[in-house]
Formats: sequence, structure tokens, C-alpha cells
Amino acid sequence: MKNEEYKNNAGIKGLVKTALYSFFILLHSSLFFACGEPKQNKKVVPYSGPIEEINDVKLLYSEGAVVKVKLTTAKQLRYENENRRYPKPVHILFYNPAGQEITTIDSDSGRYDKAKDVYVVMGHVVVVNKQKQEKLLTPELTWNPVTKKVYTDRDVSILSQLTGEKLYGTGLDANQDFSKYAIRKVNGVFNVQGGI
Repeated sequence: MKNEEYKNNAGIKGLVKTALYSFFILLHSSLFFACGEPKQNKKVVPYSGPIEEINDVKLLYSEGAVVKVKLTTAKQLRYENENRRYPKPVHILFYNPAGQEITTIDSDSGRYDKAKDVYVVMGHVVVVNKQKQEKLLTPELTWNPVTKKVYTDRDVSILSQLTGEKLYGTGLDANQDFSKYAIRKVNGVFNVQGGI
């Protein structure tokens, strides 16, 4: 009987020893990993990209059911603040009250600023006034649909196909159909007629 008691005691002692040994290894391992460098939380950067993408865009502005302006472009990106970006070439047509095209604007890209309520076209901007047969070149042009004015602070070149006159300057203010405009700082070639 003593032999059996001895065997049972030895078995229990062995189990206790194994359990204690496993406990110490587990405790030691957890302390080892706990002493490592603390994890740093990654800073979450809020998404600021477009929330909507539209292809083959055509925007029409009208007064009294008469279309005054038509903007077309291959792609529009709209952002959460309602700003829009036009990464592809932009084409704008201005119409007279009879519905005839009088002025066109072509550019490499553009954008709409909701806070200022203005459209800005950029890149190689070409404005053609069909009635006056004039062409304006500039790297950037802003159109305000509320005031119906077009302006830029950048360099401008105006070429008249009728007279051959070339005007160069910096800054321009014009009405949206370019029937009247003023260059802020002018230099260039003028045809001066005799008289008075």
C-alpha cells in the first residue's frame, strides 16, 4: 500500500511541478513581451479626395429660359465642400440674346470655388470673340457668373484678326462675352488712325 501511496504522491508532485514550471514560463514570457516598446497609435488622416466623379459634363446657365452660357468637359470631381475640379480640357460657350455663339473659352483644366462662386480655367487658355474676331491668350482666367465678369491678374495677349493689332499686358477685366475689356498694364503694337 505504501508503494501505491508513494507512486500517487510522486505523480501528484510531478503534476504540481509541471504546472508550476509552465506557470513561471508563461509569467516570464508575458513580462518579456510587456517590457517591449508600447504600440503607437497611427494618426488617422481624414479623406480629402473627391466624393463624386461625373463623366461627360454639360452645365447650362440661363436667364429667363434663354441659355447664356454652356460649359462642357470630360470629367468633373466634386468635393465635400462643394468645390469642383475639372482635370480635363474645359470648353465654355457664351451666347447672345438671340441664342448665337459669340465667345468661346478653351482651357487645359478648370475648377469651381463654391465659397467665392467663381469658375477658374487654367493652362493654355484661349478666348475667341467671334463678333470682334479677336483672340485672347492667358494662363488663367476667372469667370464670376453672378457679376457676369471675367478677369485675370496674369499676362494676356490679344490678337485682332481684322486689324493685325497685337496687345500685350498684365491683368484684364471684361464682361463675360468679351464685347468690352480693359487691360490693366498695357504694352504692344497698336494701329493708330489719323484725325483729330
